Order: sequence, then C-alpha cells, then structure tokens
Amino acid sequence: MGKQGFKELQVWQRAKKLAVNVYKLTTGGSMAPQYALAEQMRRSSISAPSNIAEGDERDTDKDSVRFFYISKGSLAELITQLEIAHKVGLLTAEQITPRSAECLEIGRMLGALIKSRSLANPTCRP
Repeated sequence: MGKQGFKELQVWQRAKKLAVNVYKLTTGGSMAPQYALAEQMRRSSISAPSNIAEGDERDTDKDSVRFFYISKGSLAELITQLEIAHKVGLLTAEQITPRSAECLEIGRMLGALIKSRSLANPTCRP
C-alpha cells in the first residue's frame, strides 16, 4: 500500500490524464457513429488508472502487483484499439501517435513500479 496514497503516484496521474484525453477524443467527431469502439477505448483508458488506484490501496504487495499488471494489459488494449481506429479511418496518425506513445511510457512506469513492489516482496514475482 502506498504511504502517500495513489493520487501521489506519477504513473496514476499520467494514466488519469490519458483517460481524460481519450474520453475527449472519442466523444463526437468521427468516433461518434462508432459507439462500440469508442466505448471500448474509453473503458480501456479508464481501467488503467482505476487499477493503479485499486492496486496501490491493496493490503499486500502481491495483490498490488496483480492490479498493476491488469493496468498494463488495459494500456495494451488501448494501443490496439487506437491502431484499429486509425486503420479504419476514424482517427489520424497525428491523433493516435502521442496517445500510443503515452501508453508505452505509462507501461514502462508500471513495469518499474511492479519491479519495485516485487523486490520488496519476493512472493509477488510471477
């Protein structure tokens, strides 16, 4: 469990900002008629900071790490959905590239957090 709370985690702050950004991107415009894809992108983006928050509030490092891995999976889902939206002509490369890059960076940050929590508790390792 985090000493200062999940809101103090830079990885959570960045994931939350990404979720807000994706939500705005998928509201209106070319994504409006594509409700299913837009909604799935919103869910994936919202899942990332939500699982970071839930993981950080868990009582054990092992439990926390499990939620951090789920968050990483949500980021991978979002990258996939961004690429699909681009390939079917709903979003431009200029719209998806910075968001995909942010997903990768947040994923790297989560990897470091997972490593840190796993080193603190050897039973966390997959």
